[in-house]
Amino acid sequence: MANPYDAIIIGSGAGGGTLALHLARAGKRILILERGPFLPQEKLNWDTSAVFLDNRYHTTETWHDKDDKPLHPQQAYYVGGQTKVYGAALFRMRAEDFGIIQHQGGISPAWPITYDDMEPFYTRAEELFHVHGDLGTAPTVPGGFASSYDPTEPFHSKPYPYPALSSEPRMAAIEADVRKLGIHTFPIPVGLKLNEANPAASKCVRCDTCDGYPCLVHAKSDADINCIREIMDLPNVTLLTNSRVLRLLTNAAGTAVSAVEVQHTESSAPATYEAHIVALCAGAINSAVVLLQSANDKHPTGLANGSDQVGRNFMYHQADALLAISTIDNHDTYTKTWGTNDFYFRDSDPAYPFPLGQVQPVGSFHHEMMKGDAPPLTPGFILEGMKKHAVPWWLTTEDLPDPNNRVTLSNATPSSLAATQPGPAGPHPDSGVSPSNQSAAVTIAQPGHIKLSYTPNNTKSFERLKDRWVDILKQAGHADTSIPFHAYFKKRIPLEGVGHQNGTLRFGHDPATSVLDIHCKAHQLDNLYVVDASFFASASAVNPSLTIIANAIRVADHLLAEVLT
Repeated sequence: MANPYDAIIIGSGAGGGTLALHLARAGKRILILERGPFLPQEKLNWDTSAVFLDNRYHTTETWHDKDDKPLHPQQAYYVGGQTKVYGAALFRMRAEDFGIIQHQGGISPAWPITYDDMEPFYTRAEELFHVHGDLGTAPTVPGGFASSYDPTEPFHSKPYPYPALSSEPRMAAIEADVRKLGIHTFPIPVGLKLNEANPAASKCVRCDTCDGYPCLVHAKSDADINCIREIMDLPNVTLLTNSRVLRLLTNAAGTAVSAVEVQHTESSAPATYEAHIVALCAGAINSAVVLLQSANDKHPTGLANGSDQVGRNFMYHQADALLAISTIDNHDTYTKTWGTNDFYFRDSDPAYPFPLGQVQPVGSFHHEMMKGDAPPLTPGFILEGMKKHAVPWWLTTEDLPDPNNRVTLSNATPSSLAATQPGPAGPHPDSGVSPSNQSAAVTIAQPGHIKLSYTPNNTKSFERLKDRWVDILKQAGHADTSIPFHAYFKKRIPLEGVGHQNGTLRFGHDPATSVLDIHCKAHQLDNLYVVDASFFASASAVNPSLTIIANAIRVADHLLAEVLT
């Protein structure tokens, strides 16, 4: 058969996994190409030193930054992609985020679609990823439901499919006290399979190893568990792990992708695969890399790059993990239960009429995480003592698109290097640790092949957001400086922390200024789609995962109705 597949899907994360699920359930013949293995289910999933200090589940690739200094990205190359180690906070973008917003640092541009266009797909995404949340008791509004907690929450056509998580004593006390100051708080929507009404039936055990960790008991809603494992045994689905896509080949006219060139770790020579359509879902950075590596005589600066926009406008948020120390003990296990958007669109000072961003807790925290920020030779027992009095917060301000913040290559020729990372080469047992869980051969880019140039922007608003939240915590009595050590550890998320990556292949109506059309098809190619965070026109100030998932459902509907009929 010259064309055995309806679709080749490159990558199995939030976008690729969701797209694969919908096309497979519609009976389409699909090939899923994942560069990594299955992530091993092992005790080290919940080991803080292994996860955060040894970077056990991150790639060993070395990129370069804008100054040509080595960069070690916190990329997770596994079935399920970054969702294997994300915090499972699944926010909708605010309705206003789809329009033009003036920030102190510049303009956040409008999307070519509206919140109303996305809302039905947000609802389906929340159902697919088992989102727990609560809109409160606000009356219905045209189109659905509003939130009585969060004035910035856009309307929902349906309530959340699962109830919000309850707060443990420490977080409940902080919430009560900040509310007394007039701060609006809301339950954070999370994709954890926790059944508080019937704990015996709950997959989630509400552990203290969630944010940034793989889930040992598969209770986190991720693209591997919620999507790929639901379809991988279907006769119309072929899943190839440890298979790195090198480039996309085109027909002689350069108008369509004719084949996908793949390096399998067990083979010395690349293989090629054909399909009616190709969906590139490798993440904002690596999807741009694949297109740049696919340059040919018809596309000399990279595939689909007639606008010179491929790789440009990389965004990943201005974000900090802020550790607040007080004299009050914190015995809570899981803390990511509520947040505030009171500063999302405005500062409390009318003289500064610009958005600041969002505040939410970090889900789990251990003293080992402080080692990189503490003064040299700080004894471990000091850090452990501080942990008992600490509450970790995650603050986010919108990162604005800048064409000079971009992905480039040292040369366009794909380069490969043999490496190993934890995980078996194929499906693995549901539990237990075995030799097959220890390592798997993978193919990564040569050091320095990928360059990620980035200069921070919108930083003044970000600094104000941190100052505002510290002040609120102090007024509420939940941040004390009497402890004879740093009252706050401020860990700026470095460029290596690319979990919120987006942009690089923005969508839009005009082929001169965008890479993709509104259905995420490349303007210049008839059968190439990009279905990950690359398509974002702006970053908003909320976690991007739910928007990636919702958009993948939107694109799947379009493909099934208009393309793969």
